[in-house]
Amino acid sequence: MKLRRILLSFSVLVLTAVICLNHADAQAKLAGLFTDGMVLQQKATVPVWGWDKPGAKITLTTSWSKKVVEALCDASGKFVLKVATPSAGGPYVLTVSDGKPVRLSNVLIGEVWMCMGQSNMEIPMKGFKSQPVIGSNEAILESKDDQIRLFTVPRGSTTTMQHDIKPSQWLEASPESVSKFSAVGYFYGRELHKLLHVPIGLINCSYSGSSIQAWMDTATLKAFPEIKIPALTDSIKEVSRTPTTLYNAMLHGVIGYGIKGAIWYQGESNYSEPAQYDSLFTTFVKVLRSKWGNGDFPFYYTQIAPYDYAQLPPYNKGGKYNSAFLRDVQRLDEDKIPDCGMAVTMDIGEQATIHPPRKEPVGLRLAYLALAKTYGMQGFGYQSPTYDSMKISGSEAVIRFKNSYNGLTSFLKEMTTFEIAGADKHFYPAKATIKGSTVVVTSPEVKTPVAVRYAFKDFVVGDLFGTDGLPVSSFRTDDWDYGVK
Repeated sequence: MKLRRILLSFSVLVLTAVICLNHADAQAKLAGLFTDGMVLQQKATVPVWGWDKPGAKITLTTSWSKKVVEALCDASGKFVLKVATPSAGGPYVLTVSDGKPVRLSNVLIGEVWMCMGQSNMEIPMKGFKSQPVIGSNEAILESKDDQIRLFTVPRGSTTTMQHDIKPSQWLEASPESVSKFSAVGYFYGRELHKLLHVPIGLINCSYSGSSIQAWMDTATLKAFPEIKIPALTDSIKEVSRTPTTLYNAMLHGVIGYGIKGAIWYQGESNYSEPAQYDSLFTTFVKVLRSKWGNGDFPFYYTQIAPYDYAQLPPYNKGGKYNSAFLRDVQRLDEDKIPDCGMAVTMDIGEQATIHPPRKEPVGLRLAYLALAKTYGMQGFGYQSPTYDSMKISGSEAVIRFKNSYNGLTSFLKEMTTFEIAGADKHFYPAKATIKGSTVVVTSPEVKTPVAVRYAFKDFVVGDLFGTDGLPVSSFRTDDWDYGVK
């Protein structure tokens, strides 16, 4: 017994010595987003955070100013250093130290954007297996540019909130790195770099098949009692669709990083609940901005593309399962969310695949929104014409549009996707004629029109555009329930 007490005391002494030795050699650990080669948002006060011993004094020095920024670790060991960044440039060096320095090199100052969503954001430039991205091979080949930097948040799904993401690395654009990066994100960033002539940092935080609920935190989702929030001990049956799990594992650990704004491509996994998505999406954007603490930063999103969703289990068809209803929610939300914009994809959907291969137009349309609305460029088309109002004149329904600065066009093709209904709420195929910035819609079957719908099918190819080539979103003038055909 005495020998056992001696051995136990010796073990405690050894363990204490190891802990003390580790504390003596402790070094500040930066959050996973902060690596060599990163891009920091220009002309901003950006946070740099990490962990060390509780109460430890941490300093940060930058090669562009030589000023020393200080912070103390809180009771959990976390520190946050706020550093003012200059105009775009670099490369620079950042040194974070608790007495033992951590040096980050090859740091650029420029414009930083989050790229978020599900598979149509995640699909890499090289494409998914047997699912191509048109034009990607040449774009990959020509992609080498040390002024474009890419960071991919590793996949993760958990019921417990993680304070940091899994390890990853900022990479310079090159064929090898670009081929694995989000196609929409890269095409977006490449266009910004081409026009702004500053370094661009892109952070890809996306997961195939994800629902918007998976990207939202527990506190926010409590306002939606119909959504089951998993307990900490629950197993995750759907890794990308279980509420809160992607927020916990991926998004929470990057919130707060200095960014200019975000682009978003998601909604396919929520297509069957359009009314719910309306509330979820507007709440998601509001809460995300609040948590980021960077004001109403620009938020540009992609409307889901037309696709025949009845091909997917459980093979639902008709009514609310017509994905045009979710597209319409996304269209209407553009007026509900401050400082946002929607890229329309009515002309580039594919009936046979939920992953349309034409990703370059998506990236460019998102970039047009940012270049005009965030960076103030003028003289080019950046926003699709949008349904504004309807006026009934006898048997004609006259549809007016906003953002149709130079009128509308079908590029000399007959328009076949308009429908019109009377008081019986039955929609008939309609004849549509463009007159400047209006479309006149008629049908011999409807003597007194009440409502018009455009391209309001699960899968359809849009045939109405602005003269700049940007497609008009599907829309409806009615608010009838999902059973109306």
